Amino acid sequence: MYDSIRPGKIWLDTEGKRIQAHGGSIVTVDSTFYWYGENKEKTTGENEIWHWGVRCYSSKDLYNWKDEGIIIPPEPGDKSSPLHPSAMMDRPHIIYNEKTEKYVAWLKIMGEPAAFAVLTADHILGPYKMVSPRVNPCGCEAGDFDLQVDADTKKGYIISEKPHTAIYCAELNEDYTGAAGKCSEHFPHTAPPEAREAPAHFIRNGQHYLITSGTTGYFPNESEVSVAEDWHGPYRILGNPHVGDRSRTSFNSQISSVFKHPGRKDLYIALADRWRPDLPELYGKRFETGEAADELQEKFHRIFDPDIEFVFTEEDAKDMRINSSVSDYVWLPILFRDGKVQIEWRDEWRIEEFECC
Repeated sequence: MYDSIRPGKIWLDTEGKRIQAHGGSIVTVDSTFYWYGENKEKTTGENEIWHWGVRCYSSKDLYNWKDEGIIIPPEPGDKSSPLHPSAMMDRPHIIYNEKTEKYVAWLKIMGEPAAFAVLTADHILGPYKMVSPRVNPCGCEAGDFDLQVDADTKKGYIISEKPHTAIYCAELNEDYTGAAGKCSEHFPHTAPPEAREAPAHFIRNGQHYLITSGTTGYFPNESEVSVAEDWHGPYRILGNPHVGDRSRTSFNSQISSVFKHPGRKDLYIALADRWRPDLPELYGKRFETGEAADELQEKFHRIFDPDIEFVFTEEDAKDMRINSSVSDYVWLPILFRDGKVQIEWRDEWRIEEFECC
């Protein structure tokens, strides 16, 4: 039994197995928390298995998680399916539609072109039925994304990376199964590593916050937080929220979503993946000082520079496919101080440290 959150440490479920909910989010149903994400149990980096469906866990305290099984199973028998294990399915997001009384799941599928698969279910645990295997909001390709519902208007929104160029926000239709309405673009860049990805949206005191990362593959980089007064911006950049992070890697993690605890007055938790727990050991002091991060930034500049012919090595190819079955999680509270948004490293922390609503 756990009685605290220990960022970066191996996290086991109530059966003693590694939790497999990567690129994940949390949905609260009544008094139960449901944490779901990519099931990477078979993704060793030595095979063609990118995912093994979407797995979900339940908890009453955010510390101890019961495995509820695979709620969106893979389809290994159909190579054309967006749910085939070799299909690059990432970052599932699920929202509830009060009008249709359906849970709506969007999955990023990296293909040619990249698109979203959309499914619905009557219960958070499924079964989920495919509504559309290919959705491209406003004609845009799919990228890392977040899915949100306005608490007052009940309108749905998708905030997604426009691969390697920008972040876009699109309004959803009434069923939350497609885009219908205004679409806006933000944070324009010409290419990685500056191009923003992994948007995580949350609202506090009527302000819209968006945390994004740069684009450097599985090697993490500095996060950036921005704020706006509306879903469609304009956003004002506040900077890197990770305080004292000399490695310039967001504490060796990438944020996938932000969870507002319903029972605590001002507790927002940044849910992040530590895709490469081996990096500090692999790079040694160069990782601690940020030298390794600087080298990776320069490398990605060369990769995407049209005037440079970059040759991928065997090591580069290996970096594209990692053993994410042993990736860990970094959950840290977000602090708000004098107009600043900050995330501080903690070896261990507890929900009970924060005031009840």
